[in-house]
Amino acid sequence: MPKTFYITTPIYYVNDVPHIGHAYTTVAADVLARYRRLRGDDVFFLTGLDEHGQKVQQAAAKAGIAPQDHCDRLAPQFKKLWLKLNISNNGFIRTTDTGHKRVVQRYLQQLHDKQLIYKADYTGWYCTFDERFWTEKDVADGLCPDCKRPVDRLSEHNYFFKMGQYQDRLIDYIKSHENFIRPESRRNEVLGFLQTQKLGDLSISRPKSRLSWGIELPFDQDYVTYVWFDALVNYMSALEYLRPEPLVARFWPADVHLVGKDILTTHAVYWSTMLMALELPLPQTIFAHGWWTVNGEKMSKSRGNVVDPYAIVDEYECGVDAFRYFLLREVPFGHDGDFSIQALSRRTNSDLANGIGNLLSRTLTMIDRNCDGAIPDVSQDYIESAHQKYPLLLNAKQQLLALEKHLDGLYASFEFNDLLLNIASLATIVDIFIDQHEPWRLAKDPGKRTELNTVLYTAAECLRILSLYIYPVMPNTAKSIAEQLGLDVNWGSPLLSQEIKWGELQCGTKIRKGSALFPRIESKTQGAKTVSDSAASSQPTPVTSTASTPAPQAPTPAPSAPVQISIDEFMKVQLKTATVLTAERVPKSEKLIKLQVDLGGEQRQIVAGIGKRYEPEQLVGKRIVIVANLKPAKLMGIESQGMVLAAGDKDVGGLVTVIEEVPPGTKVK
Repeated sequence: MPKTFYITTPIYYVNDVPHIGHAYTTVAADVLARYRRLRGDDVFFLTGLDEHGQKVQQAAAKAGIAPQDHCDRLAPQFKKLWLKLNISNNGFIRTTDTGHKRVVQRYLQQLHDKQLIYKADYTGWYCTFDERFWTEKDVADGLCPDCKRPVDRLSEHNYFFKMGQYQDRLIDYIKSHENFIRPESRRNEVLGFLQTQKLGDLSISRPKSRLSWGIELPFDQDYVTYVWFDALVNYMSALEYLRPEPLVARFWPADVHLVGKDILTTHAVYWSTMLMALELPLPQTIFAHGWWTVNGEKMSKSRGNVVDPYAIVDEYECGVDAFRYFLLREVPFGHDGDFSIQALSRRTNSDLANGIGNLLSRTLTMIDRNCDGAIPDVSQDYIESAHQKYPLLLNAKQQLLALEKHLDGLYASFEFNDLLLNIASLATIVDIFIDQHEPWRLAKDPGKRTELNTVLYTAAECLRILSLYIYPVMPNTAKSIAEQLGLDVNWGSPLLSQEIKWGELQCGTKIRKGSALFPRIESKTQGAKTVSDSAASSQPTPVTSTASTPAPQAPTPAPSAPVQISIDEFMKVQLKTATVLTAERVPKSEKLIKLQVDLGGEQRQIVAGIGKRYEPEQLVGKRIVIVANLKPAKLMGIESQGMVLAAGDKDVGGLVTVIEEVPPGTKVK
């Protein structure tokens, strides 16, 4: 029996305009779902819409239509976006569905029958926007602590769920299940909250006299249920009614609830205690990711800077896959990220257009020109012997196949950023391998024909394997690579359920060279600076004197003789050659560039202050010299595992590079 994998996004509020935050969560969930399908798992991927509540009721009244009609008008905006972004969800739930309402009412009745719901008077500060009550200590200056909008003083009878009695049990559960709330920083936040504050009971109803648009309580027709109780139940109700056969036994508990950090408490506390009260298992993992800012500013309608995924994909012609790649490559998943067109352009141009896009184009062009448009004919025995003979061939093959062993760990840890860095590095390694074997030179010598075929076959086979790795993130790109290689691939089959084997690209297969995978993006003018630009421009100017007149100048000291060291001291320094695999700027720094370099048998990360002299894309493929035995140090919080040698007095004039083609990791004497 295949493993099951159930992953969910939050259900998005129907009144919202779909933006980059919605896209981020849903694309991440889609990537996880696609990967697990490739591994052969039985996957159910759920997303949908939250359609009840006061804001919907008010918006419908303002438009002069019924709330259901209002929801029906807005729901397609999300469905269309998921089609646009190539989202492969198995289910789409709307909380106005009859099947969902039945499950919510059944759970409410069960809790009421167990005497876990009671009626009481309540007075508190109410935020209409967030549709929740706040206590006196929460509210400052009459504003909601969450959205900063004015709150109203309300007194009314309501029904309450005895959430507080599960506080200790929830604390114990979180402590004993380290993967329940992730990342660890969010887990610590929830534990800190639960261990320092008394958990109160949860108001789970609203009187119909104030709010009629909701699911009626099964035990009191004068009330509807609180929108969060309604919304959270979707993760269970969808498994009961969205398919002809019930799926609860098959898929519950959920493997992953993906949420934004702003709704972590409702999931980690409200939902968890509800499940405990219903005697149902808790989800395996609740992962709370960060927010996106835009050019360093918080997104808001009033600022007019809400990022519309439709516009980004269409107006800037970056394509759906490049946008998906950017979302998961730009920042480690779980951290906050900043969006700018410059960042999207840089990432698309350097990683994709200059990376895997260029690799495919040049490989197919050489095959078309030198092999009559077909995968070159060469025996696998010869290829194997050539790989053993030529280190560059062997390195490209070994590193490509080695990544498969790390895939499960990278996905299980939500390390999309590292996954894509590895993939980009592999594409660069293959590019460097092509450059150093110079197939264009081999093509001029009839005696080198077999070697030429081996180089071109190796490049094409590397591309085939790369297409498998990138499919979950960039499905259209993977399909295009396979098609241009002349392959007919069933992407709905479990392609990664077996170990990837070298040599499955058949010689003689006719290639079908197509258009460029990633057209370069020409940056368009933006009114706001990026975060790194803003940070750089806001750095304080050094002050040499606070006096109103210039400070006296100290005499210039005579140049001292350089400190002399012994040959034994010098020999302690290990200088080695390295090939730059990837390069990217460090956010908020105009000088620092983060490099991934190949040292032959290992890869290293080095942070170098060469950003004023070089653009990252200029560095990829360079054979540089590094100090290899320097103790690791952190620069702006990023570990550097070595030092790049460069020439220059005050500013960097140039890197120390190696002219000849020596293998990475060679000692410099």
